[in-house]
Amino acid sequence: MHHSSERFLITHTGSLPRPDALIQAMFAKESGVPVESASLDAMIQDAVRDVVSKQLASRVDWINDGEMSKPSYATYIKDRLAGFGGESNSFVYQDVAEFPSLERKVFGDPGRSRRKTPACNAAIEVMDAQAVINDTMHLKDAAKAVGDSHKPSGLFMSAASPGVIALFFKNLHYSSHEAYLYAIAEAMRHEYEAVASAGIVLQIDCPDLAMGRHIQYADLSTAEFKKRATLNVEVLNHALQNIPAEQLRMHVCWGNYEGPHHCDVPFSDIVDVVFRARPSAISFEAANPRHAHEWTLFERVKLPEGKVLIPGVIESKSNFIEHPELIAQRIGHYANLVGRENVMAGSDCGYGTWVGQAAVDPGVVWAKLNALAEGAALASKKFWP
Repeated sequence: MHHSSERFLITHTGSLPRPDALIQAMFAKESGVPVESASLDAMIQDAVRDVVSKQLASRVDWINDGEMSKPSYATYIKDRLAGFGGESNSFVYQDVAEFPSLERKVFGDPGRSRRKTPACNAAIEVMDAQAVINDTMHLKDAAKAVGDSHKPSGLFMSAASPGVIALFFKNLHYSSHEAYLYAIAEAMRHEYEAVASAGIVLQIDCPDLAMGRHIQYADLSTAEFKKRATLNVEVLNHALQNIPAEQLRMHVCWGNYEGPHHCDVPFSDIVDVVFRARPSAISFEAANPRHAHEWTLFERVKLPEGKVLIPGVIESKSNFIEHPELIAQRIGHYANLVGRENVMAGSDCGYGTWVGQAAVDPGVVWAKLNALAEGAALASKKFWP
């Protein structure tokens, strides 16, 4: 389902710029201000239609809803699952902690300063089963409305992994971390399977497998961290057991924030754990200055049978618009090593990770995606002459 044929397909990671009115409505909701649900749903529907149209205009092949309904890729679960009513979690990002003025800047943006990450203080269960169904309907309706002449190659939708939920929402209820992870997995199974049942590819967001190293387990050795990450993958595979691997993709990242990232765990240290996960396609950061060199990893690591790589070939934290020639070169690095059919071009991370947080100007986002399409076309001419 994810393989490229005849040309390199392009996609992105998930979140895209939201309309200002929707941002303000979601700010109000997150702050506890009553927001009329029907009005908010109408705003979300309109935003999804608009973002689908813009993706297609930018020639994106695999499109999504831009995560329009979610305050963030992870914290949205507090509105869909019961059991999260404790005090908000706090985080220490190992890299920015060394630079206090930068730390204040990173965590002072409107999105991160408003995020809510209440602790788990009761049994977890599905509280709003309809929300994900509404999401799938909005995306499918928007894609259908564009007409047959503008159909995308496919639809995908993001969902938080059990591991990243456990990262952001501390456990005050379950007897062990493992029990907590499995409880999350069982509750999230409804969302995962609802997306798949709608005929949409499910993307599991797994920054816990990379970012988790320097914000959750900075005090552990790499070997000890890998044991925790392996458990996260085992739990994820359990939650996804009823969904074909070909209908799954996962995103691995080191945190979508403008920090030094010098404490990031190397991709080479975790790639074996990442490849144990069931999803057939792996999206990961490969364009930013901390990870752009890691394509050489695949000179010595063999891509497992059936897996597809979705390297980020455009950044998500810089307003530089990458030159199409550079994008084509980046795609070519991977295609030369793992095969042209096993590469889809993507972005490093999302462009609206938290509502109100966006390092890249909305207009520049669409210019970057246009450049991505141009770069993929250049690379395609070389690999499919």
